[in-house]
Amino acid sequence: MTGQYVSWRGNAIALPTKDEGETGDWLLGNNERVEFSTNGLPTMTSVDGQKAEFSVAPQDDARPLASPPLAAVQERKAITATTVKLAALFWLCVLVSDSLLWGIVGTDPIASAFGKVVLNSFGAALTLVVTTLLFRLRAVSIFTKVVVAFTFSILAAAIYSVFDFFIYLFMARPIAWVFDNVQFGHTMISSTSMFFGWSCLYIAMIYSFDVRDRERSLALAREEALSAQMRALRYQINPHFLFNTLNSAMGLVEEGATARAQRMMFSLSTFLRQTLELDPMKDVTLATELELQEDYLEIERERFPDRMRFTIDAEEAALHALVPNLILQPLVENAVKHGVEPCTGEVGIRITAWRDGAQLGIRVENDLCSVDEAPVRPGSRIGLRNVAERLAARFGPQSSFETKLTPALFRAEIRLPWAV
Repeated sequence: MTGQYVSWRGNAIALPTKDEGETGDWLLGNNERVEFSTNGLPTMTSVDGQKAEFSVAPQDDARPLASPPLAAVQERKAITATTVKLAALFWLCVLVSDSLLWGIVGTDPIASAFGKVVLNSFGAALTLVVTTLLFRLRAVSIFTKVVVAFTFSILAAAIYSVFDFFIYLFMARPIAWVFDNVQFGHTMISSTSMFFGWSCLYIAMIYSFDVRDRERSLALAREEALSAQMRALRYQINPHFLFNTLNSAMGLVEEGATARAQRMMFSLSTFLRQTLELDPMKDVTLATELELQEDYLEIERERFPDRMRFTIDAEEAALHALVPNLILQPLVENAVKHGVEPCTGEVGIRITAWRDGAQLGIRVENDLCSVDEAPVRPGSRIGLRNVAERLAARFGPQSSFETKLTPALFRAEIRLPWAV
Protein backbone atom coordinates (compact mmCIF):
# COMPACT_ATOMS: atom_id res chain seq x y z
CA MET A 1 0.00 0.00 0.00
CA THR A 2 1.29 3.43 -0.84
CA GLY A 3 1.35 6.33 1.60
CA GLN A 4 -2.12 7.16 2.80
CA TYR A 5 -4.27 9.33 5.02
CA VAL A 6 -6.69 8.07 7.61
CA SER A 7 -9.61 9.98 9.10
CA TRP A 8 -9.31 9.90 12.87
CA ARG A 9 -11.67 11.98 15.04
CA GLY A 10 -12.47 14.32 12.19
CA ASN A 11 -8.86 14.95 11.17
CA ALA A 12 -6.83 13.71 8.22
CA ILE A 13 -3.65 11.98 9.41
CA ALA A 14 -0.79 11.12 7.07
CA LEU A 15 0.66 7.68 7.66
CA PRO A 16 4.00 6.21 6.56
CA THR A 17 4.10 3.77 3.69
CA LYS A 18 3.18 0.19 4.50
CA ASP A 19 3.00 -2.57 1.96
CA GLU A 20 0.69 -5.52 2.11
CA GLY A 21 2.08 -8.26 4.27
CA GLU A 22 3.89 -5.86 6.59
CA THR A 23 2.86 -5.15 10.16
CA GLY A 24 3.80 -2.40 12.55
CA ASP A 25 2.46 0.53 14.45
CA TRP A 26 3.08 4.24 15.06
CA LEU A 27 2.32 6.26 18.15
CA LEU A 28 0.57 9.42 16.96
CA GLY A 29 0.24 11.21 20.29
CA ASN A 30 -2.42 11.30 23.00
CA ASN A 31 -1.54 7.61 23.61
CA GLU A 32 -3.22 6.64 20.31
CA ARG A 33 -1.56 4.14 18.04
CA VAL A 34 -2.05 3.16 14.38
CA GLU A 35 -1.56 -0.55 13.87
CA PHE A 36 -1.21 -2.28 10.48
CA SER A 37 -2.36 -5.83 10.08
CA THR A 38 -0.96 -8.20 7.49
CA ASN A 39 -3.34 -6.88 4.82
CA GLY A 40 -1.83 -3.43 5.23
CA LEU A 41 -5.04 -1.84 6.52
CA PRO A 42 -4.78 0.43 9.55
CA THR A 43 -6.71 0.39 12.78
CA MET A 44 -6.45 2.98 15.54
CA THR A 45 -6.18 2.02 19.18
CA SER A 46 -6.70 4.58 21.95
CA VAL A 47 -5.72 4.36 25.59
CA ASP A 48 -8.97 2.60 26.47
CA GLY A 49 -8.33 -0.09 23.89
CA GLN A 50 -11.21 0.88 21.62
CA LYS A 51 -10.66 0.50 17.90
CA ALA A 52 -12.10 2.71 15.20
CA GLU A 53 -12.95 2.34 11.51
CA PHE A 54 -11.19 4.57 8.97
CA SER A 55 -11.69 5.92 5.52
CA VAL A 56 -8.42 5.66 3.61
CA ALA A 57 -7.29 7.86 0.72
CA PRO A 58 -4.12 7.31 -1.39
CA GLN A 59 -1.46 9.93 -0.83
CA ASP A 60 -1.16 11.01 -4.47
CA ASP A 61 -4.74 12.24 -4.64
CA ALA A 62 -5.37 12.70 -0.94
CA ARG A 63 -7.19 15.72 0.25
CA PRO A 64 -8.34 16.80 3.73
CA LEU A 65 -11.09 14.53 4.98
CA ALA A 66 -12.40 17.00 7.51
CA SER A 67 -13.99 20.32 6.75
CA PRO A 68 -12.93 23.37 8.79
CA PRO A 69 -14.47 23.46 12.26
CA LEU A 70 -17.80 25.25 12.42
CA ALA A 71 -16.46 27.68 15.03
CA ALA A 72 -13.61 28.72 12.69
CA VAL A 73 -16.04 29.30 9.81
CA GLN A 74 -18.33 31.36 12.00
CA GLU A 75 -15.40 33.38 13.32
CA ARG A 76 -14.19 34.14 9.79
CA LYS A 77 -17.67 35.28 8.80
CA ALA A 78 -17.83 37.51 11.87
CA ILE A 79 -14.42 39.02 11.09
CA THR A 80 -15.42 39.64 7.47
CA ALA A 81 -18.69 41.30 8.45
CA THR A 82 -16.98 43.48 11.05
CA THR A 83 -14.22 44.43 8.59
CA VAL A 84 -16.74 45.53 5.96
CA LYS A 85 -18.66 47.65 8.46
CA LEU A 86 -15.48 49.14 9.91
CA ALA A 87 -14.07 49.93 6.45
CA ALA A 88 -17.32 51.57 5.37
CA LEU A 89 -17.33 53.72 8.51
CA PHE A 90 -13.62 54.56 8.13
CA TRP A 91 -13.86 55.71 4.50
CA LEU A 92 -17.11 57.55 5.14
CA CYS A 93 -15.32 59.53 7.86
CA VAL A 94 -12.41 60.15 5.43
CA LEU A 95 -14.84 61.40 2.76
CA VAL A 96 -16.70 63.70 5.15
CA SER A 97 -13.56 65.13 6.75
CA ASP A 98 -11.90 65.56 3.35
CA SER A 99 -14.92 67.46 2.01
CA LEU A 100 -15.10 69.69 5.07
CA LEU A 101 -11.38 70.52 5.09
CA TRP A 102 -11.25 71.28 1.35
CA GLY A 103 -14.46 73.26 1.69
CA ILE A 104 -12.77 75.48 4.26
CA VAL A 105 -10.00 76.40 1.79
CA GLY A 106 -12.53 77.24 -0.94
CA THR A 107 -13.19 74.00 -2.86
CA ASP A 108 -16.87 73.39 -3.62
CA PRO A 109 -17.72 70.10 -1.80
CA ILE A 110 -20.64 69.42 -4.13
CA ALA A 111 -18.68 69.92 -7.35
CA SER A 112 -15.79 67.78 -6.07
CA ALA A 113 -17.97 65.07 -4.54
CA PHE A 114 -17.77 62.70 -7.53
CA GLY A 115 -13.98 62.85 -7.66
CA LYS A 116 -13.70 62.29 -3.90
CA VAL A 117 -16.05 59.28 -4.04
CA VAL A 118 -13.98 57.72 -6.84
CA LEU A 119 -10.70 58.46 -5.04
CA ASN A 120 -11.90 57.08 -1.71
CA SER A 121 -13.35 54.00 -3.41
CA PHE A 122 -9.92 53.38 -4.90
CA GLY A 123 -8.40 53.86 -1.43
CA ALA A 124 -10.87 51.37 0.02
CA ALA A 125 -9.82 48.86 -2.65
CA LEU A 126 -6.18 49.34 -1.63
CA THR A 127 -7.04 48.66 2.00
CA LEU A 128 -8.46 45.29 0.96
CA VAL A 129 -4.93 44.26 -0.01
CA VAL A 130 -3.37 45.07 3.35
CA THR A 131 -6.44 43.69 5.13
CA THR A 132 -6.02 40.33 3.40
CA LEU A 133 -2.29 40.34 4.04
CA LEU A 134 -2.65 41.14 7.73
CA PHE A 135 -5.31 38.47 8.15
CA ARG A 136 -2.95 35.87 6.67
CA LEU A 137 -0.23 37.11 9.04
CA ARG A 138 -2.57 36.84 12.01
CA ALA A 139 -0.34 34.40 13.86
CA VAL A 140 2.91 36.42 13.56
CA SER A 141 4.17 38.90 16.14
CA ILE A 142 2.84 42.43 16.47
CA PHE A 143 6.21 43.83 15.38
CA THR A 144 6.03 41.95 12.08
CA LYS A 145 2.50 43.20 11.55
CA VAL A 146 3.55 46.81 12.18
CA VAL A 147 6.49 46.58 9.75
CA VAL A 148 4.26 45.05 7.06
CA ALA A 149 1.54 47.65 7.68
CA PHE A 150 3.98 50.59 7.52
CA THR A 151 5.67 49.29 4.36
CA PHE A 152 2.35 48.78 2.65
CA SER A 153 1.14 52.21 3.79
CA ILE A 154 4.06 53.89 2.02
CA LEU A 155 3.52 51.92 -1.20
CA ALA A 156 -0.24 52.41 -1.10
CA ALA A 157 0.20 56.12 -0.39
CA ALA A 158 2.37 56.52 -3.51
CA ILE A 159 -0.23 54.76 -5.69
CA TYR A 160 -3.05 56.67 -4.02
CA SER A 161 -1.28 60.01 -4.56
CA VAL A 162 -0.70 59.31 -8.26
CA PHE A 163 -4.35 58.33 -8.66
CA ASP A 164 -5.34 61.51 -6.79
CA PHE A 165 -3.30 63.55 -9.28
CA PHE A 166 -5.05 61.96 -12.26
CA ILE A 167 -8.44 62.52 -10.62
CA TYR A 168 -7.50 66.18 -10.31
CA LEU A 169 -6.56 66.34 -14.02
CA PHE A 170 -9.80 64.65 -15.01
CA MET A 171 -12.03 66.81 -12.81
CA ALA A 172 -10.29 70.23 -13.08
CA ARG A 173 -9.03 69.86 -16.70
CA PRO A 174 -6.39 72.62 -16.34
CA ILE A 175 -5.13 74.25 -19.55
CA ALA A 176 -1.56 74.02 -18.35
CA TRP A 177 -0.32 72.04 -15.43
CA VAL A 178 2.98 71.51 -13.68
CA PHE A 179 3.75 68.60 -11.39
CA ASP A 180 3.93 70.06 -7.86
CA ASN A 181 6.40 68.10 -5.73
CA VAL A 182 5.29 69.85 -2.54
CA GLN A 183 1.61 69.10 -3.11
CA PHE A 184 2.42 65.52 -4.02
CA GLY A 185 4.51 65.19 -0.85
CA HIS A 186 1.68 66.52 1.29
CA THR A 187 -0.69 64.00 -0.26
CA MET A 188 1.85 61.23 0.34
CA ILE A 189 2.22 62.13 4.00
CA SER A 190 -1.50 62.40 4.67
CA SER A 191 -2.37 59.21 2.76
CA THR A 192 0.47 57.28 4.45
CA SER A 193 -0.98 58.27 7.81
CA MET A 194 -4.43 57.30 6.57
CA PHE A 195 -3.43 53.82 5.38
CA PHE A 196 -1.28 53.17 8.44
CA GLY A 197 -4.17 54.29 10.62
CA TRP A 198 -6.45 51.80 8.90
CA SER A 199 -3.86 49.05 9.31
CA CYS A 200 -3.54 49.73 13.03
CA LEU A 201 -7.32 49.80 13.36
CA TYR A 202 -7.61 46.44 11.62
CA ILE A 203 -4.83 44.91 13.74
CA ALA A 204 -6.65 46.11 16.87
CA MET A 205 -9.87 44.57 15.59
CA ILE A 206 -8.15 41.22 14.96
CA TYR A 207 -6.66 41.27 18.43
CA SER A 208 -10.08 41.99 19.88
CA PHE A 209 -11.40 38.85 18.18
CA ASP A 210 -8.42 36.86 19.49
CA VAL A 211 -8.96 38.14 23.01
CA ARG A 212 -12.66 37.36 22.87
CA ASP A 213 -11.94 33.89 21.50
CA ARG A 214 -9.45 33.23 24.28
CA GLU A 215 -11.93 34.47 26.84
CA ARG A 216 -14.53 32.08 25.47
CA SER A 217 -12.00 29.23 25.48
CA LEU A 218 -10.96 30.07 29.03
CA ALA A 219 -14.58 30.28 30.16
CA LEU A 220 -15.30 26.94 28.52
CA ALA A 221 -12.22 25.38 30.12
CA ARG A 222 -13.25 26.72 33.50
CA GLU A 223 -16.78 25.42 33.02
CA GLU A 224 -15.49 21.99 32.00
CA ALA A 225 -13.08 21.95 34.94
CA LEU A 226 -15.87 22.95 37.32
CA SER A 227 -18.14 20.32 35.82
CA ALA A 228 -15.44 17.65 36.22
CA GLN A 229 -14.80 18.77 39.79
CA MET A 230 -18.49 18.73 40.64
CA ARG A 231 -18.90 15.27 39.14
CA ALA A 232 -15.88 13.95 41.00
CA LEU A 233 -17.09 15.39 44.28
CA ARG A 234 -20.65 14.22 43.79
CA TYR A 235 -19.67 10.66 42.89
CA GLN A 236 -17.67 10.17 46.09
CA ILE A 237 -20.33 7.84 47.48
CA ASN A 238 -18.90 6.22 50.55
CA PRO A 239 -17.87 2.66 49.58
CA HIS A 240 -18.34 1.66 53.22
CA PHE A 241 -22.05 2.37 52.79
CA LEU A 242 -22.31 -0.12 49.93
CA PHE A 243 -20.16 -2.69 51.72
CA ASN A 244 -22.07 -2.43 55.00
CA THR A 245 -25.46 -2.53 53.28
CA LEU A 246 -24.58 -5.63 51.27
CA ASN A 247 -22.99 -7.25 54.33
CA SER A 248 -26.08 -6.50 56.43
CA ALA A 249 -28.34 -7.93 53.73
CA MET A 250 -26.25 -11.11 53.67
CA GLY A 251 -26.51 -11.35 57.46
CA LEU A 252 -30.29 -10.95 57.30
CA VAL A 253 -30.50 -13.77 54.75
CA GLU A 254 -28.42 -16.03 56.99
CA GLU A 255 -30.76 -15.20 59.89
CA GLY A 256 -33.76 -16.07 57.77
CA ALA A 257 -35.08 -12.50 57.63
CA THR A 258 -35.38 -12.60 53.86
CA ALA A 259 -38.21 -10.06 53.77
CA ARG A 260 -36.05 -7.44 55.46
CA ALA A 261 -33.11 -8.33 53.20
CA GLN A 262 -35.24 -7.98 50.09
CA ARG A 263 -36.61 -4.68 51.33
CA MET A 264 -33.08 -3.42 51.98
CA MET A 265 -31.78 -4.47 48.55
CA PHE A 266 -34.77 -2.95 46.79
CA SER A 267 -34.26 0.33 48.66
CA LEU A 268 -30.55 0.23 47.83
CA SER A 269 -31.13 -0.31 44.11
CA THR A 270 -33.74 2.45 44.02
CA PHE A 271 -31.44 4.87 45.85
CA LEU A 272 -28.45 4.15 43.60
CA ARG A 273 -30.51 4.43 40.42
CA GLN A 274 -31.94 7.77 41.49
CA THR A 275 -28.56 9.21 42.46
CA LEU A 276 -26.82 8.07 39.28
CA GLU A 277 -29.57 9.53 37.10
CA LEU A 278 -29.09 12.99 38.57
CA ASP A 279 -27.14 15.58 36.60
CA PRO A 280 -24.39 16.92 38.89
CA MET A 281 -24.59 20.36 37.22
CA LYS A 282 -28.35 20.73 37.81
CA ASP A 283 -29.96 21.67 41.06
CA VAL A 284 -32.91 19.92 42.64
CA THR A 285 -35.53 21.16 45.03
CA LEU A 286 -34.86 20.67 48.71
CA ALA A 287 -37.92 18.42 48.82
CA THR A 288 -36.30 16.06 46.28
CA GLU A 289 -33.00 16.14 48.16
CA LEU A 290 -34.71 15.31 51.44
CA GLU A 291 -36.60 12.43 49.81
CA LEU A 292 -33.27 10.94 48.69
CA GLN A 293 -31.81 11.30 52.17
CA GLU A 294 -34.92 9.73 53.69
CA ASP A 295 -34.50 6.74 51.37
CA TYR A 296 -30.88 6.48 52.44
CA LEU A 297 -31.75 6.66 56.13
CA GLU A 298 -34.43 3.98 55.68
CA ILE A 299 -31.73 1.69 54.31
CA GLU A 300 -29.49 2.43 57.27
CA ARG A 301 -32.38 1.89 59.69
CA GLU A 302 -32.66 -1.67 58.39
CA ARG A 303 -29.08 -2.11 59.60
CA PHE A 304 -29.72 -0.48 62.98
CA PRO A 305 -33.42 -1.04 63.67
CA ASP A 306 -33.08 -0.82 67.48
CA ARG A 307 -30.74 2.13 67.87
CA MET A 308 -31.42 4.62 65.09
CA ARG A 309 -34.16 7.17 64.73
CA PHE A 310 -34.31 10.22 62.50
CA THR A 311 -36.54 13.24 61.97
CA ILE A 312 -36.78 15.67 59.04
CA ASP A 313 -38.22 19.09 59.75
CA ALA A 314 -38.30 21.64 56.92
CA GLU A 315 -40.34 24.79 56.49
CA GLU A 316 -42.90 24.63 53.70
CA ALA A 317 -41.29 27.50 51.80
CA ALA A 318 -37.85 25.95 52.12
CA LEU A 319 -38.98 22.77 50.35
CA HIS A 320 -39.19 24.67 47.05
CA ALA A 321 -35.64 26.09 47.26
CA LEU A 322 -33.02 24.76 44.86
CA VAL A 323 -29.91 23.04 46.22
CA PRO A 324 -27.01 21.12 44.61
CA ASN A 325 -28.07 17.52 44.36
CA LEU A 326 -26.74 15.11 46.98
CA ILE A 327 -25.21 18.01 48.92
CA LEU A 328 -26.54 16.47 52.15
CA GLN A 329 -25.40 12.92 51.40
CA PRO A 330 -21.92 13.18 52.96
CA LEU A 331 -23.37 14.86 56.06
CA VAL A 332 -25.99 12.17 56.58
CA GLU A 333 -23.42 9.43 55.99
CA ASN A 334 -21.16 11.12 58.53
CA ALA A 335 -24.01 11.16 61.06
CA VAL A 336 -24.59 7.42 60.63
CA LYS A 337 -20.91 6.46 60.66
CA HIS A 338 -19.83 8.54 63.64
CA GLY A 339 -23.13 8.77 65.48
CA VAL A 340 -25.01 5.50 65.09
CA GLU A 341 -22.39 2.84 64.33
CA PRO A 342 -20.18 3.18 67.44
CA CYS A 343 -23.09 3.46 69.90
CA THR A 344 -25.05 0.70 71.60
CA GLY A 345 -27.94 2.94 72.66
CA GLU A 346 -30.47 4.86 70.63
CA VAL A 347 -29.08 7.71 68.53
CA GLY A 348 -31.11 10.43 66.87
CA ILE A 349 -30.36 12.13 63.56
CA ARG A 350 -32.14 15.38 62.82
CA ILE A 351 -32.33 17.32 59.54
CA THR A 352 -33.84 20.80 59.66
CA ALA A 353 -34.19 23.45 56.94
CA TRP A 354 -35.45 27.01 56.98
CA ARG A 355 -35.35 30.25 55.06
CA ASP A 356 -33.32 33.10 56.50
CA GLY A 357 -33.89 36.16 54.32
CA ALA A 358 -31.92 35.71 51.09
CA GLN A 359 -30.35 32.48 52.31
CA LEU A 360 -31.39 28.89 52.85
CA GLY A 361 -30.21 27.23 56.03
CA ILE A 362 -29.86 23.45 56.38
CA ARG A 363 -28.67 21.69 59.52
CA VAL A 364 -27.76 18.03 60.03
CA GLU A 365 -26.99 16.93 63.58
CA ASN A 366 -26.63 13.64 65.38
CA ASP A 367 -26.31 12.52 68.97
CA LEU A 368 -22.98 11.21 70.21
CA CYS A 369 -22.18 8.35 72.52
CA SER A 370 -20.70 8.97 75.89
CA VAL A 371 -16.95 8.66 76.15
CA ASP A 372 -17.33 5.54 78.32
CA GLU A 373 -19.62 3.87 75.78
CA ALA A 374 -17.49 4.57 72.70
CA PRO A 375 -14.51 6.90 72.50
CA VAL A 376 -14.56 9.45 69.71
CA ARG A 377 -12.95 8.02 66.56
CA PRO A 378 -10.92 10.45 64.48
CA GLY A 379 -12.29 10.62 60.95
CA SER A 380 -10.74 11.56 57.64
CA ARG A 381 -13.31 14.37 57.18
CA ILE A 382 -13.47 13.53 53.46
CA GLY A 383 -17.25 13.91 53.45
CA LEU A 384 -17.12 17.28 55.19
CA ARG A 385 -14.42 18.55 52.80
CA ASN A 386 -16.56 17.30 49.92
CA VAL A 387 -19.45 19.52 51.01
CA ALA A 388 -17.23 22.53 51.68
CA GLU A 389 -15.48 22.24 48.30
CA ARG A 390 -18.73 21.85 46.37
CA LEU A 391 -20.22 24.90 48.03
CA ALA A 392 -17.07 26.96 47.47
CA ALA A 393 -16.84 25.92 43.81
CA ARG A 394 -20.49 26.65 43.17
CA PHE A 395 -21.33 29.69 45.29
CA GLY A 396 -18.02 31.07 46.52
CA PRO A 397 -18.31 33.53 49.44
CA GLN A 398 -22.11 33.60 49.13
CA SER A 399 -22.26 30.26 50.94
CA SER A 400 -20.92 28.99 54.25
CA PHE A 401 -20.35 25.65 55.93
CA GLU A 402 -19.81 25.32 59.66
CA THR A 403 -19.48 22.37 62.04
CA LYS A 404 -19.81 22.23 65.79
CA LEU A 405 -18.78 19.42 68.12
CA THR A 406 -20.01 19.12 71.70
CA PRO A 407 -19.89 16.17 74.09
CA ALA A 408 -23.55 15.43 73.30
CA LEU A 409 -23.89 16.05 69.58
CA PHE A 410 -22.24 16.92 66.28
CA ARG A 411 -23.78 19.61 64.07
CA ALA A 412 -23.10 20.60 60.46
CA GLU A 413 -24.83 23.69 59.07
CA ILE A 414 -25.03 24.87 55.47
CA ARG A 415 -26.05 28.29 54.26
CA LEU A 416 -26.42 29.01 50.56
CA PRO A 417 -28.13 31.64 48.40
CA TRP A 418 -31.91 31.35 48.18
CA ALA A 419 -33.10 30.29 44.73
CA VAL A 420 -36.32 28.74 43.48
